[in-house]
Amino acid sequence: MKSKRKKNNIKYSRVIILISLLLFCLMIFRVIKLATSKEIDGINLKELASKRTTRTDTVSAKRGSIYSSDGDILAQNVSSYKLIAYLDEKRTTNKKNPQHIVNKEETAEKLSPILEMEKDEILKYLNKENVYQTEFGSKGKGLNELTKKKIEDLNLPGLDFIESFKRYYPKGQFSSYTIGYAKNENDENSTIKGEMGIEKQYDKILKGEDGYTTYQKDLKGYKIANTPVMKKDAVQGKDIYLTIDSNIQFFVEQALNNSDKDFDWEWFHITILDAKSGAVLATATSPSFDPNKRNISSYLDMLVASPYEPGSTMKTFTYMAAMENGVYNGSDTYKSGIYVTSDGTEIGDWDRGGWGTISYDKGYAMSSNVGVINIINKNMSSVMLRQYFKKIGFGKKTGIELPNELRGNLEFKYETEVYNAGFGQGITTTPIQNVKAMTPLTNDGMLLEPFIISKIVNSETKEVDLENKREEIERVASTNTVTKMIQLMDDCVNGIGNTGSGYRIPGGELVGKTGTAQIANEKGGGYLSGKEDIISSFSGIYPKSDPQIIIYASVKKPTAGSQKPISNAVKEIVTNISKYYGNSDSSNTSIEISNYKLPNLINKKTETVKQILENNNIKYSIIGNGEKIIKQSPNKNNIVTSNDTVYIITNDSNKAVVDVTNLSSKVAKDLLQKLGLKVNLDGVGYVTEQSVAAGTNITENMEITLKLSPKYSTE
Repeated sequence: MKSKRKKNNIKYSRVIILISLLLFCLMIFRVIKLATSKEIDGINLKELASKRTTRTDTVSAKRGSIYSSDGDILAQNVSSYKLIAYLDEKRTTNKKNPQHIVNKEETAEKLSPILEMEKDEILKYLNKENVYQTEFGSKGKGLNELTKKKIEDLNLPGLDFIESFKRYYPKGQFSSYTIGYAKNENDENSTIKGEMGIEKQYDKILKGEDGYTTYQKDLKGYKIANTPVMKKDAVQGKDIYLTIDSNIQFFVEQALNNSDKDFDWEWFHITILDAKSGAVLATATSPSFDPNKRNISSYLDMLVASPYEPGSTMKTFTYMAAMENGVYNGSDTYKSGIYVTSDGTEIGDWDRGGWGTISYDKGYAMSSNVGVINIINKNMSSVMLRQYFKKIGFGKKTGIELPNELRGNLEFKYETEVYNAGFGQGITTTPIQNVKAMTPLTNDGMLLEPFIISKIVNSETKEVDLENKREEIERVASTNTVTKMIQLMDDCVNGIGNTGSGYRIPGGELVGKTGTAQIANEKGGGYLSGKEDIISSFSGIYPKSDPQIIIYASVKKPTAGSQKPISNAVKEIVTNISKYYGNSDSSNTSIEISNYKLPNLINKKTETVKQILENNNIKYSIIGNGEKIIKQSPNKNNIVTSNDTVYIITNDSNKAVVDVTNLSSKVAKDLLQKLGLKVNLDGVGYVTEQSVAAGTNITENMEITLKLSPKYSTE
């Protein structure tokens, strides 16, 4: 009996040993599998271990700034603060130095005027139960440095701030459609993303690339000493300089604001192009918006994204097409008033009674539709007209550096459609196409590419990564065509009783062509018939003797269907630009003013230069007592008048600061920089004060700040 029990015990022991061995083998297998497998039960072990033992901190890239061509900041990142209040008493370890809200009533009362919140509303946040900290809703977010300082000066315990960054536009609605806006994607700590204008078009370049730091951490999240650190530096966003000139942009926006006081309209757009380079100097549309507030009524940038029927400004290009095809004779005549097409359709001049039998030259000055029809009918086909329109840039995108550009519509086939296209109806164009098409008239027939980005600069090294300059496309008009068209535009504006006579300025240097287009009925065929259901426009050049700017303006549904809003605005802008560029005072017509193209005066003897300028009736100011000229302002090839002053800098080593008050910022800055000073501008317009007095000896690295006044008079 005893022997049998012993055998059973041995048997059970063997079973236990076998089971133990089996379990041990399974454990060994599991360990080997864990050691050799990348993934267990669908979980990446390496990634899991990394997450539990390492930490990665993002190194945020700073978004680049946007500047005007003259260095004014138009868009930048600024610190933004969110106010928080600690409510948990456990946060305070020393009663003499409380770290939580001690007196809620006092805190609410003192914060109320700063946050512009009612005391009871603040108390609702401060009286929350079982929370460690609280915020103060929308009024407690997006606080600037000044507000933060006011709160800090209260010396209230338990208050703190969380810093983040937001996009800020120092000049408000200034050039807003061009700049656009950027905002934090989700909350104030998220990435800033461009959503309109340059901010959108160049978002990737502006935002840069975030970096990171990865390191080993302990259980509390702190870096473990003497462990490896992986680091990638952030690539900071690049700075973008626009071609926009702050002063000229101000002139445009001021004119739009002044017009808004006197007239009603649906929208009003103005663009100024540098006549010699194709750079956009100013562009604005009213109504506008403040990108800080994003109070936007329309997201379409009129410059590129909202084509419309241009009206009679297109007659300029129809006449050019006829000249370039060798079929124009301005002295030929036709009967004005009404033209009847082959299918019986009547197309009339704006004055359907006409002006009798007149020449085609006169037809342009009177903006005669019938004149255009006769030119096309007798001498040109639809193919010839369309080809020339396309050649100068209509019907296709210009490629300017702005988002959402549209190409417009250049489709016309049947007889009436072709005639209508010749005077700007039934086709659609954009303002940027219109100013581009004018560039051959200011460049001896050469078509230029318009651009609005001056340069892109590395914000850290200050190296220029991209710089745009004048870009020629092709020659599209002969010298004879250019000369003739300038003559026709001159007669349109400066001739007696012609359609552009409302744009005449003293001196007669502004030339151009007016336009009036009917507005298509969106609810059905045909056009709206109300007196104000039109788009008035003007396309011009200033000054005609040596073009500096191309100006294009258009207004939808102006008061009483008038050109007056545009003519007032254009004359105001041109007058201010004339003063800004240092041109003659166009309001003074009693004195005969002479123009003079400056030669290169550098390296010439001072006495010789004085004689040259005196012989040409040009005023001058000599800086220094040297016998030789080393710098001049303005530069060679600039046109000056007998009302201007030429500054000549001699090789005298002892130079003094000159008086630049009452000079335009452009002229003053150029002169002082040539004297070796670093110039800072405060405001826009003309110099009213200078931080370094005239007569002060110039020293190395000297800086001067010029205070400018934006107030100009057109009287």
